[in-house]
Amino acid sequence: MVVMGVDPGSRCTGFGVVAETSGQLQLVAAGCVRLEAEEAVSLRLARLFAETQRWIQRCQPGVVAVESVFTAKNAASALKLGQARGAILAACGQCGVPVVGYEPTVVKKAVTGVGGAAKEQVRFMVGQLLRSATCWPLDAADALAVAICHLNTSRLARLAGQRVGVEL
Repeated sequence: MVVMGVDPGSRCTGFGVVAETSGQLQLVAAGCVRLEAEEAVSLRLARLFAETQRWIQRCQPGVVAVESVFTAKNAASALKLGQARGAILAACGQCGVPVVGYEPTVVKKAVTGVGGAAKEQVRFMVGQLLRSATCWPLDAADALAVAICHLNTSRLARLAGQRVGVEL
């Protein structure tokens, strides 16, 4: 199973792709799309849409796991994050890839054991789980954590005969 995790952001969106073979996790790809703050919102969203499609076409995931929008400190931040997430979901829909969502605390707990873990701790644990150096940007590490969360959740759900995640 190949899962693409996405950590949406209005300025920087993390992408991470993880494969699971016989219970072993393997890093496929990780990176970030950085968007220019000076650029018009419509152009940033179009670029995010196109970059998401490019990642899907390149990595061919069976599912995309996206981190849910957290409650931001102000409405403007939540709106911008929601718009970025919408561009990502639309790209997944256009490519015909199913999408599931996970709350940030669920992702952190699945990877570190603590729902309020710091980004640096998430990156460290992702590196341990993938047996890889932890040189990724924090947003890419968060995206890898979302993918790992989905793979672990899927494995347990299959054993219990249940559905996985919140399908979007």
